[in-house]
Amino acid sequence: MTDHAFSKDWIQKLSDPYAVLGVSVTADDRRILKRYRQVAKQLHPDIQVSQPSAVSAFANQVLTHLVNPAYQKIKQDKGRKETLATLRFKVRRLTHKQTLTPKGDLAKALMNVPEANIDVFYEKSLNQLAFKQFDSQASFDVITAQVAELNLVYLRRKMGDPVIREKRTGLVATTATQTVEKYPSSPGSQPQQLDYAERHRQRAQEYIRSKNYMAAIQELKDAVRISPRNSDFHCLLGQVYLLNNLPGMAKVHIKQAL
Repeated sequence: MTDHAFSKDWIQKLSDPYAVLGVSVTADDRRILKRYRQVAKQLHPDIQVSQPSAVSAFANQVLTHLVNPAYQKIKQDKGRKETLATLRFKVRRLTHKQTLTPKGDLAKALMNVPEANIDVFYEKSLNQLAFKQFDSQASFDVITAQVAELNLVYLRRKMGDPVIREKRTGLVATTATQTVEKYPSSPGSQPQQLDYAERHRQRAQEYIRSKNYMAAIQELKDAVRISPRNSDFHCLLGQVYLLNNLPGMAKVHIKQAL
């Protein structure tokens, strides 16, 4: 086991639980569970018993300190939403700083594939990487970094042109109650209003058209935070929850819309 393994800096680089598991950011709880079981079986001490002690020790540490916590983080809907919100914010920040420049060949290619092929190329590339992710410590280091980069590029492509929002505390904007910004449309004219909630709804509809329902849900949740009594937002959010096979959440927002 190398000296850097499980150091604080090393752990911080593995902050994307989807990348740690080697699973798509669009995966639902069943896909995540299936992948977790595959990885847990591969890293289990009974499977590693014939390996050199350093290899089996690394496998056990990865399973205990990285794989298990990653699964706990995204096995439920709430954790997936929080994780995706964090990743999307990171994409916006890197894009704003113009530092989202992929290094891996697959991530570079994903940045330039036609829009219609984004999902297929992403899933195929991720499966290609994940197949050998846990073969060795070197594979885990390199491939997990490549998957994390691939995830960011995928989200960047699906988000279009990200907008940097107000300063946040955690995952909620500190100025989320500010619904509009006034600006003059032309010299001498009356100020017009820019509706941030409507921006979220428009982005959500774009995600719905591309069948990226988790991203659409997050955008609509942001719209509802800004305009909690807007029945159209609640109705659309309920519809997207149904599309994402979450009837319980759909019922809540459809009732709210009514």
